[in-house]
Amino acid sequence: MRFDIITLFPEIFAPFLTSGITRRAFESGQVDVKLANLRDFASGNYRRVDDRPFGGGPGMVMLAEPLTQCLKDIQAQRRDAAPVVLFSPAGAVLNHTMVQRWADSQGAILICGRYEGLDQRFIDVHVTEQISLGDFVLSGGEIAAMALLDALARLQPGVLNTPDSHSQDSFNPGLDGLLDCPQFTRPENWCGRAVPEVLLSGHHVQIERWRREQRLAGTLRLRPDLIDQARKLGRLTAMDEDFLSKL
Repeated sequence: MRFDIITLFPEIFAPFLTSGITRRAFESGQVDVKLANLRDFASGNYRRVDDRPFGGGPGMVMLAEPLTQCLKDIQAQRRDAAPVVLFSPAGAVLNHTMVQRWADSQGAILICGRYEGLDQRFIDVHVTEQISLGDFVLSGGEIAAMALLDALARLQPGVLNTPDSHSQDSFNPGLDGLLDCPQFTRPENWCGRAVPEVLLSGHHVQIERWRREQRLAGTLRLRPDLIDQARKLGRLTAMDEDFLSKL
């Protein structure tokens, strides 16, 4: 899959693409990332990419024309109908289902906005989808782009050391969309806090039940909306419901 990124700061992506376990996806080309510097498509001596907003107000707005020329150049190289994605507070909040969709896709063209945003006319004509990381505002879309790429890269075959480890991640259907359970490692006693005895028992059935109950309890406490969603999808068993009723 190929992701083209339109950005004013391509240098931000260099350490991200070459560090950590997800670098395997980028180095192997499983997730092919191309960076396009928007200033290369701006005109004039100053390579201007923004201007004051009509109607007044603070900040600057990104110009439609450099964005359009950059987009056309990328589309000519790709020769496919790749979706054009803008990271914006107006977008749908990124979740695991969306990440899985992108992980199974052929890629997209990602636009990292800056300043007060993009000229709305460019959005109306060219953008096919908008994505948000949540109800807060970032200085630009680069962090959001890296978040999406990191999340989908780790789902690619061979990227993680244990092939199916992501199936035990929070929000994954493998956990019925619940949060993951607490994890423990050596030493068995740390600062007077002992590892739960069941995890040292070697009794795999009891361990799995304990983990399930911890997932249910933690999700109910921290993200009760996920419990409601699991119920609607029929993912909770009678044993699960009995445990929840006692909390």
